[in-house]
Amino acid sequence: MASGDDTFKAQGTIAKTLPNATFLVKLDSGHEVVARASGKMRRGRLIRIIPGDRVDVEISAYDPSRGRITWRYR
Repeated sequence: MASGDDTFKAQGTIAKTLPNATFLVKLDSGHEVVARASGKMRRGRLIRIIPGDRVDVEISAYDPSRGRITWRYR
């Protein structure tokens, strides 16, 4: 996934857990995005993401149905 101007940020809630560290995220705008955990969220599994968690998502401008989870709120 490209960085910089090729993405935009949004907030949402984890709706469903999918295989391979992938999640269905319901955005505040009402849209649904399939997002992957980024960086150290995947490594070591110290940061657990479960349905109901609030997250920040970077969404690709090229494929608005895909994104990357960058932050999980407590």
